[in-house]
Amino acid sequence: MRRIRPLILFGIGGLIYMLLEVVARGRTHWTMFIVGGVAFFLIGCINEKYRSMALAKQMIIGSAVITLLEFVCGCIVNLLLGWNVWDYSNMPFNLLGQICLPFSILWFLLSAIAVVLDDWIRHLLWGEEMPRYKLF
Repeated sequence: MRRIRPLILFGIGGLIYMLLEVVARGRTHWTMFIVGGVAFFLIGCINEKYRSMALAKQMIIGSAVITLLEFVCGCIVNLLLGWNVWDYSNMPFNLLGQICLPFSILWFLLSAIAVVLDDWIRHLLWGEEMPRYKLF
C-alpha cells in the first residue's frame, strides 16, 4: 500500500487542479493534471517530512513549487510546443507570459488548503495522526 500512496496523492492533486481550472476558466488541459499532481505530491512531501514547520513557511514553499512547475510546464507547452494552454502576458509582473505575481500569491493561499487536505487524506486513508498547525 505504501508504494501506491504517491500515485493516489498525485491523482487527487491532478484532478483538483483541473477542477479548479474548469471552475475558474471554464476549461483545462491534460497537462494541468500533471502539474497539479506533481505540485500536490511535492507539497505533501514537504508537509510530511517537516511536520512541525509553520504553515506560513509551507505556504511560501508551496507557492514557489507551483510557480516553478507552472513556469517549466509553460515554457514547454506554450513556448516550445505552441499549444497556448495559458498566457499571462497581460498580467502584472509576468515572466515570459508563463507565470505572474498575482497567480503566485493565489498559489500561496491555495497551498494552505493543499497542506491541510494532504493531512486529511493521509489521516482518512492511512490513519496518520493529524498535526497541530501553527501559522508562524
